[in-house]
Amino acid sequence: MMETMESRPALRVLVVDDERNIRKTLVVCLQGLGCQVTEAGSPASALEALARAPHDVALVDLRLGREDGLDLLPRLLAERPGLDVVMITAYAAFDTAVEAIKRGAKDYLPKPFTPAQIKRVIEAARARRDLEQRLLDLEEQLADAAPEVSLETSSAPMRAVMEVVSRAAAHDVPVLLRGESGTGKSVLARALHRMSPRRDRPFFVVNCPALSEELLASEMFGHAKGAFTGAVRDRPGRVEAAEGGTLFLDEVGEIPGGIQVKLLRFLQDKQFERIGESRTRTANVRIVAATNRDLDVAVREGHFREDLLFRLNVVELTVPALRDRQDEILPLAFRFLAFFARAGRRAPPELTPEAEKALLAYPWPGNVRELRNAIERAVILSPGQRLAPEAFPDRIAAHAAGRPALGGDFTAEEIEREHVLRVLARSKTQEEAARILGLDSSTLWRKRRKYEDG
Repeated sequence: MMETMESRPALRVLVVDDERNIRKTLVVCLQGLGCQVTEAGSPASALEALARAPHDVALVDLRLGREDGLDLLPRLLAERPGLDVVMITAYAAFDTAVEAIKRGAKDYLPKPFTPAQIKRVIEAARARRDLEQRLLDLEEQLADAAPEVSLETSSAPMRAVMEVVSRAAAHDVPVLLRGESGTGKSVLARALHRMSPRRDRPFFVVNCPALSEELLASEMFGHAKGAFTGAVRDRPGRVEAAEGGTLFLDEVGEIPGGIQVKLLRFLQDKQFERIGESRTRTANVRIVAATNRDLDVAVREGHFREDLLFRLNVVELTVPALRDRQDEILPLAFRFLAFFARAGRRAPPELTPEAEKALLAYPWPGNVRELRNAIERAVILSPGQRLAPEAFPDRIAAHAAGRPALGGDFTAEEIEREHVLRVLARSKTQEEAARILGLDSSTLWRKRRKYEDG
């Protein structure tokens, strides 16, 4: 069911113009579009209005008496960073439009404008607000179901990826996700589906390398009874099951040549046949594909059809490896700690500084999937509330630089500190650690405070 204007929160619009008649005209038009409108006749009153209440959109005249609307623009954005500012003017010029956009304006509207133009501006603002809300809703859902994805990532490469995903979601074209195994391509495919107009329809996955050619063809397009040994009844494939929704082809580079032809035809005209059946069927399904192979090389070597690649990569993006997203490693680790601790009904453990160094220094050849598995293992096998490097597999723990080792060039105090903190990390209680170390609890408490603060 489509959302009606009445079911949406009203957009709050600030009209900034020194001509009273223009303001009144805009107020009538905007209220007719279901907006809540505030008038301001000067930059000072505009800033006061923003200080009193948040607004979604500001329509700002370029000339405000003796003052310049372009100069007001950055001040409005400083007061309300999420504000959509649209400049309006009777003195339209290309250079002025460019300058307005450079300073942060979302649009530029020349006078005299029509009600249809105002409606377009408001609809665009509503669409941006709807997308922002969907992103927030999706972030909350993914926090439980897939903690490896954050739509508000601090990583510049991943912010660029999420920007493409959010824009591509609204356009009903195939998307190709490239990247190493474990970078989160399948989770991004689900995110794209949830942000798209198809979000209320099915999302299905076909794991292309897991099946033989015959079974893969059946899985994708279905089969008729008797089409092959074991086909005891008619069976629709994933293409039919995903009607109106999205079909995700994981590791599409592994698809055999015969099925590549069938997939190309489906991408071109939405037509297919079940195996063993002559009836042509159609389906309204969006294809999202992923691969860790270099498909350009596969095309040159004759393993992958060039025309199929062109059909699949209408929108293409490469998901960066975790080693190229250094500033995302610890935030991901903390989310995984909270996620698996919640699943195990315990308080989230902390990472010691040495453990954090190890996680940052390790190259993560298995990417986000490897990090997730390492954190899950540590939460399960380490009962203590502080995870030292030893909580992780040796290949990761070995990257904790400067760790004292028996027989190395370390002082006795450094060796004791390392041993005490390791025992504390794997012990359920401080009393248990004291028994293992042969210390009374008060002595261990003093040493722990000294070593953890040092």
